[in-house]
Amino acid sequence: MEVTYLALESGSSKFPAYNIHVNGVLHCRVRYSQLLGLHEQIKKEYGSNVVPSFPPKKIFTLTPAEVEQRREQLEKYMQAVRQHPLLGSSDLFNSFLRKAQQDTQHVPTEEVTLDIWLSSGQKVTVNILTSDQTEDVLDVVATKLDLPDYLVGYFSLFLVREGVDGSLTFVRKLQEFELPYVSITSLQNSEFHIVLRKSYWDMAYDADVMDSRVGLNLLYGQTVSDVERGWILVNKDQHRQLKSLQEKGSKKEFIHLCQTLKYYGNVKFDPCVTDFPEKDCQVIVSAGNNELNFHVKLPNEQMKEGSFKVTRMRCWRVTSSVSGVSSKCEVKLELSFEYLMSKDRLQWVTITSQQAIMMSICLQAMVDELMVKKSGGSIKKLLKKRHNGSIHRSDSQQAVKSPPLLDSPDPNRDQTIKLSTKLNSVSLRGISASNSANDISSDDFHGNYAFEGIGDDDL
Repeated sequence: MEVTYLALESGSSKFPAYNIHVNGVLHCRVRYSQLLGLHEQIKKEYGSNVVPSFPPKKIFTLTPAEVEQRREQLEKYMQAVRQHPLLGSSDLFNSFLRKAQQDTQHVPTEEVTLDIWLSSGQKVTVNILTSDQTEDVLDVVATKLDLPDYLVGYFSLFLVREGVDGSLTFVRKLQEFELPYVSITSLQNSEFHIVLRKSYWDMAYDADVMDSRVGLNLLYGQTVSDVERGWILVNKDQHRQLKSLQEKGSKKEFIHLCQTLKYYGNVKFDPCVTDFPEKDCQVIVSAGNNELNFHVKLPNEQMKEGSFKVTRMRCWRVTSSVSGVSSKCEVKLELSFEYLMSKDRLQWVTITSQQAIMMSICLQAMVDELMVKKSGGSIKKLLKKRHNGSIHRSDSQQAVKSPPLLDSPDPNRDQTIKLSTKLNSVSLRGISASNSANDISSDDFHGNYAFEGIGDDDL
């Protein structure tokens, strides 16, 4: 969460406000008094011992140094609340963000239609309220598709951007603190769409989805799309087999064959930059199979590929920096993870990408599933809780509290989640090599909001 101090004018006077950026995107604009009111409500509901400290009111106009200090304090406060397992998932906090988003965009509550796209390219138009939150919209879409209730939690809504060449960029997963209609219309760009896509990672749960006719059709459409976009690696012989199954209408067989192929179920990201194995390397990253896959172009034009297992990532974080002012500001996002390269050797790997938030969401979801399986729980219960609201977590929240996997060389670093005691090494290899690369993993996410301060002190 970043804060930039600006001044808004209303007539002859100036008034203070803060732009709250969530996941690198302007979410809403609020005044200090509104945030103080939220703090008082949270404190009343959950007790003073649970709520983080809030920057106090000032009687006199703030100096520039005090403005910056308040910016930092509000940033830390919102991060602390959002990352708190109880406060961050509370309806009190999320409804505040939703209402603020609606008020900021000046969208009245009324009935509207909203287009939701399927991976197959089909469009589903639903009737909703502008004030409907993400889960409300997902429920309406599921009802229109006749998707069984027990499968709704297996799917999520994603904000994507379609290029003129048909390429698809996943911007983010829509969260519980936002209103899909407001989120999509505020962009004022026809390239953006909301897409329904499966939200789990372990292909073992495909069987649950394929038991339903509607679930099968959704999964089949997504799989066909992933093959056509090159997200799933297919050779000529496999392509012929898939084409034959498609022509026969053998949807389950088509999916079963794709499950054996490299990168099945992965989300592929746009080309970006990494500092591994060298600085300023061009890389294409994909997420899936409990790992991040790197397809790297080295400065000497040599191509390498490798994978990082989430079970070897000690922690990860997303950081952002804002340049420019007001609505013209540009946000630079970076995903960094601390990886166990070998015994007793940790190394930070950084990816500079506008899809860094989406990458972190993918990592968190994979960690969630791993932790459930490790504890002997059921992914069905996890998905149901996600949908019913028992587990509400943005990309900035930790999955589970448990002892750290490794002791950090940095004593100031937060403790992280223990994921696995079985450690593998990471490697990069030439693309022509036949052996698969080893993996990596993740524990903890230090999320980010962005605040943009506007005006003088709000008394």
